[in-house]
Amino acid sequence: MILNNPATFLSINPSSFGKLSSTSFRMTTAAINAMKSLSVSTNLMHFPAKTSSKLALPQTQQISRQSLHKNVLNFHLSTPRNNRISTYSVPNPPRAVASQSYDALTEPNKKIFHGKCFVVDDNIDTDQIIPAEYLTLVPSKPDEYEKLGSYAMIGLNAKYGRFIEDDQIKTQYPIVIAGANFGCGSSREHAPVALGAAGVKAVVAEYYARIFFRNSVATGEIYPLESECRVCDECKTGDIVTVEIEGNKLINHTTGKEYVLKPIGDAGPVIDAGGIFEYARRTGMIAAPSS
Repeated sequence: MILNNPATFLSINPSSFGKLSSTSFRMTTAAINAMKSLSVSTNLMHFPAKTSSKLALPQTQQISRQSLHKNVLNFHLSTPRNNRISTYSVPNPPRAVASQSYDALTEPNKKIFHGKCFVVDDNIDTDQIIPAEYLTLVPSKPDEYEKLGSYAMIGLNAKYGRFIEDDQIKTQYPIVIAGANFGCGSSREHAPVALGAAGVKAVVAEYYARIFFRNSVATGEIYPLESECRVCDECKTGDIVTVEIEGNKLINHTTGKEYVLKPIGDAGPVIDAGGIFEYARRTGMIAAPSS
């Protein structure tokens, strides 16, 4: 699958897929140059270049392979399921790319999230996470980003209760615990963005729809973590939990139980940086915008 906008090509090529697999991100020289500009336009929305995690991906479209430039910037993100080692390479990088230490970004970064959890079952699709009628909201505009978050999980079945109270714009649940195939359905970059805007820090699921996992990493909005067992069957909404990214564990303080999480691998530094474009800037893969 290839993501395209009028100025930028970002290709995402699955090398092999099970339920999740290693995903290859490829940016052309055109993409590198386009990121220096002040904004990136798509058919649906407008995303100004910025250095925060509130950057969503362009609309997905198909383009021909012939349109890709031979000088490409490649980096691979391994998902928790196959735990492959990712490789990073920049063949013939543009001279404008600023150098920066890679080690500074990949040093262990202890991330701990604590609070109430919100528990859902299997096959929660993107339409339940953020219904289609709210996709006209532009995440790069602070007021619309906030509004997008206020609609997160509004499509859920009433049996789950309210994810966000009527008089609130943020959720009281920073951690979502889900079953299998979380984020299935249509490819919509707004889904992880809506969760992040609502105040979600991490989702712990049995496994994810690969597009949702990829969008979560690319936008840098949430940590999509996988559990070794069906944690959703042993936790209840409102339980107090702690998620330790570095320790690869979830602790349910309400029940006293502890669960092993699969390492997020090389996707972690990308999320830490605030998404794929900011990660590329920090590692010197693309030039940072001039101030």
